[in-house]
Amino acid sequence: MTVLFTPISILAGVLAGIISKKLFSLVWSAIDDAEPPDHKQRVEDHVTLAAALVLEGAIVRLVRGGVDHASRHGFAHLTGSWPGEESE
Repeated sequence: MTVLFTPISILAGVLAGIISKKLFSLVWSAIDDAEPPDHKQRVEDHVTLAAALVLEGAIVRLVRGGVDHASRHGFAHLTGSWPGEESE
């Protein structure tokens, strides 16, 4: 059944990426009026860069985990089979 779930998982991952990017922008704009620093740019304020990266990572992980888990529940509801490992 995991083969059938793969396309759903890919679409859910893309959706989670879009949601997390928008959510990070929203949260960052509440913290700072300036754009978040980019790790590819030369920056002097390493504390702000670190804070932006930690916040972005936490948001991405939270959204991706939530979307993936919800898509697995939806798949299991429709097919009766859980796509992944069962908890003990």
